[in-house]
Amino acid sequence: MAEFKIAQHIIAEENAKRAAALKADYDALGANLGRRGVDIDAITTKVAAFFVAVPSWGVGTGGTRFARFPGTGEPRGIFDKLDDCAVIHQLTQATPTVSLHIPWDKADAGELRAKGDALGLSFDAMNSNTFSDAPGQKRSYKYGSLSHTDAATRQQAIEHNLECIEIGKALGSKALTVWIGDGSNFPGQSNFTKAFERYLAAMAEIYKGLPDDWRLFSEHKMYEPAFYSTVVQDWGTNYLIAQTLGPKAQCLVDLGHHAPNTNIEMIVARLIQFGKLGGFHFNDSKYGDDDLDAGAIEPYRLFLVFNELVDAEYRGVKGFHPAHMIDQSHNVTDPIESLINSANEIRRAYAQALIVDREALSGHQNENDALMAAETLKRAYRTDVEPILAEARRRAGGAIDPVAAYRASGYRKKVSAERPASVAGGGGII
Repeated sequence: MAEFKIAQHIIAEENAKRAAALKADYDALGANLGRRGVDIDAITTKVAAFFVAVPSWGVGTGGTRFARFPGTGEPRGIFDKLDDCAVIHQLTQATPTVSLHIPWDKADAGELRAKGDALGLSFDAMNSNTFSDAPGQKRSYKYGSLSHTDAATRQQAIEHNLECIEIGKALGSKALTVWIGDGSNFPGQSNFTKAFERYLAAMAEIYKGLPDDWRLFSEHKMYEPAFYSTVVQDWGTNYLIAQTLGPKAQCLVDLGHHAPNTNIEMIVARLIQFGKLGGFHFNDSKYGDDDLDAGAIEPYRLFLVFNELVDAEYRGVKGFHPAHMIDQSHNVTDPIESLINSANEIRRAYAQALIVDREALSGHQNENDALMAAETLKRAYRTDVEPILAEARRRAGGAIDPVAAYRASGYRKKVSAERPASVAGGGGII
């Protein structure tokens, strides 16, 4: 039985306050959806089975390149992070897996697995870090890692990724995510072709180290920390990488890693079509890679992404099982509350996509009826599916209102008394 970080009676008491209202709202929504030919219980069952991985680094306070303002009760290391992740899952029943970042989360694999088991958590994709230098590291990644001009530096980065695979094998993970900050800040600083050749050769060495049942996710990003060019700058380059490496290589789509106004849902459709959609890092953005809470700025875009995912699900696309992970930086909110809300918003977009009238949509598309096709999507998007989300949580033992239950528990105050106050530092995520 999992160790609960929040007393179950608190959740029960908070749920009792809201149970009658939830039943009334759920019944009303069920009647509404029934008139559309949608079975609300079937949708609730699907939503309850949809999970998203929490990033270990997301439970600490983030920052920008200008400053970081620490929050209270920040985790001191990976074991504190797992405690916080367990709270999120206990309340939402939507986040049973944690994605680790090495070397930030490096610890004895046996102890990590035992801690996860005790908390009812397992481990999702491993994340390597060759975009910053670890203490005691022999060679610097200031001028790149897997594409570095120096062979010894590239080999160091390769070995780090192979180490992440070995750690992941011990934890039960089945995927490795590789994101690099390699690129250039000035025209002429780097030979684009040679840098990409070096990157592909290095990634091929990592690919060879993958177990048969693992996947390798490559992640693209337009800019930052390289501001003139990045080696893996867009989804097209990412697709070329996956195609070149082999069938176990797929593309990871971070919603913040695109130019403003990019049609991300179409990118998702293309990658699904050619069997190379590996998964997502969910977040939101206004200007660039802002790492804001999922659904905070563009909830309709998030819905449109899920519309493509559900379309693929209904079509029975072969081998379709994208990884769903959150990747956010929480600068001014309690990270646990932000991750609770993000998990909820991701499930909301999924639920809305599930109630799209796909037969009507297909008919309007075939008839070139642009207005009614758009309205069919909007009708699903405008539907308040919160009763479905709340009922899915309640049935699984979670909280009808997880943020309210979290605040009622006093968890942040409790860990603030146990964990030393963090010292304000420079910019960057923890």
